[in-house]
Amino acid sequence: MKNLFQNVFFKMGMIFVLILILLIPAIMVQNLIHERMTRQDDAVFEVSSKHAESQSITGPVLTIPYVVNKQVKNPDGTYRDKKERFYYHILPEELNIEGEVTPEKRKRGIFEVVVYGSDLNFSGRFDSYRFDDLGINEDELELNKAFVTIGITDLKGVTDQVKIKMDDSIVMCNPGLLSDDIVSSGLHIRYPLDGIPTKKINFNFELALNGSEKLMFAPIGKVTNVDITSPWQEPSFDGNFLPSKRKVDKDGFTATWKVLHLNRNYPQSWVGSKHHISGSRFGVNMRLPVDVYQKSMRVAKYALLFIVLTYLVFFFVEILNRILIHPIQYVLVGIALVLFYVLMLAFSEQMYFDLAYVLAAFMTIGLIFLYCRSILKSWGLAAMTASILTILYGFIFIIIQMQDYALLFGSLGVFLILAITMYFSRKVDWFDLKKGDSKIE
Repeated sequence: MKNLFQNVFFKMGMIFVLILILLIPAIMVQNLIHERMTRQDDAVFEVSSKHAESQSITGPVLTIPYVVNKQVKNPDGTYRDKKERFYYHILPEELNIEGEVTPEKRKRGIFEVVVYGSDLNFSGRFDSYRFDDLGINEDELELNKAFVTIGITDLKGVTDQVKIKMDDSIVMCNPGLLSDDIVSSGLHIRYPLDGIPTKKINFNFELALNGSEKLMFAPIGKVTNVDITSPWQEPSFDGNFLPSKRKVDKDGFTATWKVLHLNRNYPQSWVGSKHHISGSRFGVNMRLPVDVYQKSMRVAKYALLFIVLTYLVFFFVEILNRILIHPIQYVLVGIALVLFYVLMLAFSEQMYFDLAYVLAAFMTIGLIFLYCRSILKSWGLAAMTASILTILYGFIFIIIQMQDYALLFGSLGVFLILAITMYFSRKVDWFDLKKGDSKIE
């Protein structure tokens, strides 16, 4: 059996098989990272569902029902009258939103979730509209059944009564919708009209709203102005529009959006549900800037490179120094390399990722260094192996810190490793390689 292990080609085949076998626990590590990511999402959902989920606000929208009489043919050939109700939706000519968002961190187990409270002021106006532009007969309009809708994603977040001031009248909002053409959740008021609107209708209301992570707005005004301030120091501006002005510092952020009706793909008025506004929303995301699992996954994808290069070092130590390393020793070193990812993931959930990476790498390199000293019977060879592993871990650490140049430096690094390998193996006579002079008996 010893003579078989001394055969270089058998040893190469054995190393290849071990690498394939070690890919199984490496894939299991990636599955573990996915599982932890899922647990984090579950924790976020659990806290959000009890506090209030991400909020998206749409409105106000003025809606006027109208009824169209149609002749419907009966099975016996006669005709009967049938009334069909439609809804004519009118968006504001101007919409101004100002407010402050106050975030708060809450913990669920080891996971942190950002929730917030907000105090928002909405103001603007509706202008008069010509209904004949859409082929609507004004006699069919049910002006006395007109209503105003405010779309709110999660009504659990409403923390105070909402009163809308329409011109000189103040109306208390009711929960639910009278039409779901535009939004699927929100508040409404009935606002009967005495006649066709011929003048501007001004509106104003306050909205105290809780939510989690995201706060989004729909630019339904012909001109939509949004001005938000918050003590949150690391905002991510999300959605279809970025702020026209923003300031982020240690005291928080201020952001201002100005969106015109020309910037979106729907008009100021329409009938029914022919237009969808969800794609035009914009706002701020206050999710914690935690990329632990993304970075862990990026590192885990280099598992094959770690195993191959470490085994390559051991193989050349055998070849160049006439030292015989047993397959079990290869297996134990491979397990140590895979365990690095588990340690890194576990530490990163309790501390900064960079520190977790360094600590896990230090433990792994130290373990392999001491083991190599035992099996190679040489402090020099053990130190060389540890140095190569240190360079490799440092190289991967630098790559995961990069975004735009990761591929460039990664490919150059692999090219350099190949060049070094070719250099040190250039004088090896692979046709006349024997292990009979091995130092291990």
